Amino acid sequence: MPPKRKAQTSADAEAEDGWDDQDEGPMSDQETFDQLKEEFDVKAMTKRARATRVRDAAADLFKKSDQWNAPLKPDHHNRPIWVNDAGGIILESFHPLFDEAQDFLINIAEPQSRVSKMHEYQLTTHSLFAAVSVGHSSKEIIDKLDRYSKTALSDAIISFVEKSTSAFGKAKIVLKKTQSYIESDDPSILQKLLRDPQVAECRADESDTLIQEAAPKIGQMAIPGTKMAAGAKQMNQQPQEIPDNPAPSDMIAALREDDDDDDVAQVHSFRIKSEDREKVVKRCRAIGLPLTEEYDFNNDENNANLEIDLRAHASIRYYQEKALSKMFSNSRARSGIIVLPCGAGKTLVGITAACGIKKSVMVLCTSAMSVVQWRTEFLRWSNINPEDIAVFTADNKSQFPRQAGIIISTYSMISNARKRSYDAEKVMQFIRSREWGLLIADEVHVVPANIFKKVTYEIASHAKLGLTATLLREDDKIDDLNFLIGPKLYEANWQELSEQGHIAKVQCAEVWCQMTPEFYTEWLKPSSLQKRALLSIMNPRKFHACQFLIKYHASRGDKIIVFSDNVYALEKYAVAMACPYIYGGTLQHERLRVLENFQHNPKVHTIFLSKIGDTSLDLPEATCLIQISSHYGSRRQEAQRLGRILRAKRRTDEGFNAFFYSLVSKDTDEMYYSSKRQAFLVDQGYAFKVITRLDGLEKFEDLEDFGGVRFNTPSERRELLMDVLLARDEDTKEERIEGDAFNTKYASEMTKKKKNGVRRAAGTLSELSGGQTMAYMEYNKSKNKELKGTKGVQNAFIRKLANSSKKKSS
Repeated sequence: MPPKRKAQTSADAEAEDGWDDQDEGPMSDQETFDQLKEEFDVKAMTKRARATRVRDAAADLFKKSDQWNAPLKPDHHNRPIWVNDAGGIILESFHPLFDEAQDFLINIAEPQSRVSKMHEYQLTTHSLFAAVSVGHSSKEIIDKLDRYSKTALSDAIISFVEKSTSAFGKAKIVLKKTQSYIESDDPSILQKLLRDPQVAECRADESDTLIQEAAPKIGQMAIPGTKMAAGAKQMNQQPQEIPDNPAPSDMIAALREDDDDDDVAQVHSFRIKSEDREKVVKRCRAIGLPLTEEYDFNNDENNANLEIDLRAHASIRYYQEKALSKMFSNSRARSGIIVLPCGAGKTLVGITAACGIKKSVMVLCTSAMSVVQWRTEFLRWSNINPEDIAVFTADNKSQFPRQAGIIISTYSMISNARKRSYDAEKVMQFIRSREWGLLIADEVHVVPANIFKKVTYEIASHAKLGLTATLLREDDKIDDLNFLIGPKLYEANWQELSEQGHIAKVQCAEVWCQMTPEFYTEWLKPSSLQKRALLSIMNPRKFHACQFLIKYHASRGDKIIVFSDNVYALEKYAVAMACPYIYGGTLQHERLRVLENFQHNPKVHTIFLSKIGDTSLDLPEATCLIQISSHYGSRRQEAQRLGRILRAKRRTDEGFNAFFYSLVSKDTDEMYYSSKRQAFLVDQGYAFKVITRLDGLEKFEDLEDFGGVRFNTPSERRELLMDVLLARDEDTKEERIEGDAFNTKYASEMTKKKKNGVRRAAGTLSELSGGQTMAYMEYNKSKNKELKGTKGVQNAFIRKLANSSKKKSS
């Protein structure tokens, strides 16, 4: 007789339903405890709740940022931020505590998006490193996050903050007499580093002992251009009275200071190979001991001081002071990156930093035009002797005569791997043979990592300052700058500066241009991507829209810039509209002449620029920008081009005082790339207005000053189409500029030697007979019709067959 079946308990029922996956049998106390912990742990409950929750469309979008199950604090309406388990932070910009919370979050997190009603930030290891370096402790960060958060901080966030900040600052990387050293006041930290095989093999010391010396004293510093600096300067100018008979208390204080000098703090260090500097920085971070890079310039007696200071009329704005305060603390200069929008005074920030350190300065730019502008700005804002500023470009190779000075050059000149001329090599030896107090890297985001590595090897600099408006790259290589330069120290809010009048208020618009039937028919045919892109750019209706916008804004007194990445289209547009244009092949003196006329000649209201004008081009008079072609979906390029008109305008009209138009051929790839390009600007709070029809476009005819209405008749459009189809392959390719570091596609090729070899290319049978070049196309169709009616020479046999067929038919 089979045993009786036990009655099913509720626990057994749950096990069958999948609620309990434990094996049958008795459990130990520890297993019971673990099961209870799993059942009631916050993370486990959240995970199970998310797994059993009914999924909706919003859940797939938010994923780890989904806070639906997080319990709110009773007074959550008085708190402005949400913090999720992934380190994401959402700040309510309409909250009364917005300003206070924003100042705190800028110090500890990376801004991701700043739209009108809420801002998004992300906690990262590098942002927490930067927070600790400016004086925030781990406890302070956690307490303030908890104070502002609507929900309780998770254990994962608390652990991440504590782990990221605990080891920071225990070891530093410093430069002494052009050599790199790892320094710490705790010798056990250095011994721990040397026990790591990868760090040990980078050591350059022959002895096994550590170097020991007195630690430098820490002082205070007033940032030049601020009220504090002006007060300190006035105090220094007043003579101090020294009493003949010092008081007994003063004598006792002096004796105590002498006693303190006998017990001076010591620092320990070991030297590493200069070429392994980045490798050591990365390895130290991997093993949990990230290195800081600071420069004690006040106690640097090995390098001569530079006679430089800001002029009396120069004063920096509050956000520039805030950015520089992150760089200077405890009278030391910290290496890092400052992010300010175009036109907000990045150049003045770099000049102010140079005036604060007062040591030799190396400035690296992206182009020769930028070099000229930097030299002009140094002479405008500082009292430096013009002889102390040297320029190192292809056309000018000079040195400063005194012991300290400034050299302004380009990245390509310093990182050039080819054989140099005698004068260029002489300047490079001059650069290599000395220590530089400050290295300023302008537009640092466009420089590939391998090029910047060469720059750091060639230039022995104590502090590095990276300046940029868009700290992003399409190849996700932006994190390399954290090791090559340092963490991001400060990033300004674009919309906040716009509302306060520090930069222009820009109306952004995307103009949809319908393709003409002739062009769209050719665009739909299978062809190369470059040819299809050229058809989209040369769309006659896009040309009409560009002409109409130029006429409209020129009548308002605006200065207009038209951008085109494609040089073929740039030249066609500019010549047709009788406007000057600049591209990579334009000579330097001609570029400067065109830009000078654009700035000061009222008759020159429009210039056409290729991608050489994307960065480091100062045109404060420009108030309107029209973009007819671009580099695919580059967010960086879109923001840089907007920056050409962001400088605060003299015109004080209410509302928008600058205009940004992006002309897009409808129903083509340009529409897809346009939405990708706008992502960064949308995150900065800009809204793009879509214009499908320009009012008055069909009626405008008064265009004598613009070359007249072009490509308005079918015959003109067909002629233009023929020119586009017959364009050479070289005309359809992207512009290549000597020393260009803007395009990520070619960045890695700049230092590689081109290899010879065969290349396999796909083709068709028609190409074998020259069909792709349309060399056999019959242009004169009326002539073909005439030939069709004439009798040609016939073969005798064919003529005989024809005669016989006629006889039979009759």
